[in-house]
Amino acid sequence: MTFWDHLDALRGVMLKAIAVFVAVAAGLFVFMPEIFNNVVLAPCTPGFATYRFLERLSALWPGAFDAPAAGFSVELVNYQLASQFFIHMSMTCWLALVLSFPVVIYIFWTFIKPGLYPRERRGASTAFMFGVVMFYIGVATGYYLVFPLTVRFLADYQLSDLVPNVISLDSYTDTFVTIVFLMGVVFELPLLAWLLGRMGLLTRRFFSLYRRHAIVALMILAAVITPTGDPFTLFAVFIPIYLLWEFSAMLVPKSVPTDD
Repeated sequence: MTFWDHLDALRGVMLKAIAVFVAVAAGLFVFMPEIFNNVVLAPCTPGFATYRFLERLSALWPGAFDAPAAGFSVELVNYQLASQFFIHMSMTCWLALVLSFPVVIYIFWTFIKPGLYPRERRGASTAFMFGVVMFYIGVATGYYLVFPLTVRFLADYQLSDLVPNVISLDSYTDTFVTIVFLMGVVFELPLLAWLLGRMGLLTRRFFSLYRRHAIVALMILAAVITPTGDPFTLFAVFIPIYLLWEFSAMLVPKSVPTDD
């Protein structure tokens, strides 16, 4: 194939990816009010699964951590005239990106696949499946663990009793998107470590050498994400991130291979 043939094939692949994204976004746009109420706003209600789990743990170990107050809920207000419309659009695009992510990546994979050797195809297929699974695990961790713990702390935190908390819809959705999708990206770190290991740029010695530094840095990161006063919440965020570090160490070679 000539350069222009490749370019034309790439254009066709991009059009297919855009068509998939638009189709998913169109469906989500229609059902977004129900999705927004039952999924995005679910952490605002006391019946959210994470809060019920914390209440049960608090009953088993009284005083071990700060359980959600009875009837904990978050009330949101809207200040801008067009905010709800733009949030409807933006949330539709974000969720469409998440749901169509595997299909879009597969479409681009069909364009790259013919130029790879069989061994490279097997490795790339494994990386593709691994990356998709880890991304969704990260999104689930952000939604069920990090975001509700953050909301629980920030919604009740007051610098002064004279200043009540009035949480805007824009602030809530921005925090939701940032935390949930950021955790999805963070959970791609093992894949990045595996790729760097395959390229000979990263070895297991790096993880052994900087493990103590990583523990301190990840503990600080967990404290920033959920700045609560109880150790349970801190370790609930720290442990998954630290396990990513150890999992990444298992995926890289012990040493850089040398040519004979």
